[in-house]
Amino acid sequence: MMPRTDDLILFAQVIELGSFSKAAEANSLANSVVSKRIARLEEELGSTLIHRTTRRLTLTEAGQVLYQRARLVAQSAQEAFDAVTGYSQALQGHIRMSVPTISGELLLAEAVAEFCELHPAISVDMSLENRFVDLIGEGYDLVIRTGHLDDSSLIARHILDSRWTICAAPAYISRHGKPQAPEDLLQHNCLIYSYQESGARDWLFSRQGEIYPLRVSGHFSTDNAAALRKAAIAGFGLAYVPRCLVYPDLQAGRLVELLPRQVGKVLGIYAVYPYSRQPPRKIKLLIEHIRARYMDIKHYF
Repeated sequence: MMPRTDDLILFAQVIELGSFSKAAEANSLANSVVSKRIARLEEELGSTLIHRTTRRLTLTEAGQVLYQRARLVAQSAQEAFDAVTGYSQALQGHIRMSVPTISGELLLAEAVAEFCELHPAISVDMSLENRFVDLIGEGYDLVIRTGHLDDSSLIARHILDSRWTICAAPAYISRHGKPQAPEDLLQHNCLIYSYQESGARDWLFSRQGEIYPLRVSGHFSTDNAAALRKAAIAGFGLAYVPRCLVYPDLQAGRLVELLPRQVGKVLGIYAVYPYSRQPPRKIKLLIEHIRARYMDIKHYF
């Protein structure tokens, strides 16, 4: 027997909302009705889809496969409804997004919270993490990415470019001298940011329009940009980080920018969402809101 489409949609809602009770509330159903319909779906498919505990729901392998398809069913049904009713123009619903830690702490937490205040019928779940999430597989509606986009099934909207900088505290420079050329860095303690797209110890420079790497060394590394910034301000070495992270420190004199015309690393910042002929208006407006907030402080980048 083929599963009912509305049961597939309900199953997707249970997973997205994280509980049977929330899905029941969203559909004006009793909890028992939701449980029976999911049980019916499992029986029809001959597979357990969800492991239930008192605290959380966990998808089985079969449940994970079905959830990806059920999301598409739910999206197609919503798009069909939107095409007739114009509901897509209404600003309501839930958005699940992932953003890089630096941008999240710098401006996106405040920008997204502001967006929610402007549009109280929209809720946003924003995850801060330094990895390229599987946007489709993990069920995200929107991702802010720094770097390059390889997945052709996704749509990317360029926001702005982020330039990297090399910097050090005045105290470090007074003790060890100021490098005048990239090769001088080989004589310095370079603080290593171990989370970045190119090799953590391969710092990029520009020479006559060509980008080339220089392998540096140092005795401290971290995958946390905030920790690297603190180590640099404390005078323990040179840091190679996105300029937006340390812009206030450069302006206040806590850090000094080094070799600014020769540093060659520039990465694009993109808003990325799943391919759709007509993305929901709430997603498009959130992207525009985020882009406007980036533009407000584009001098940081």
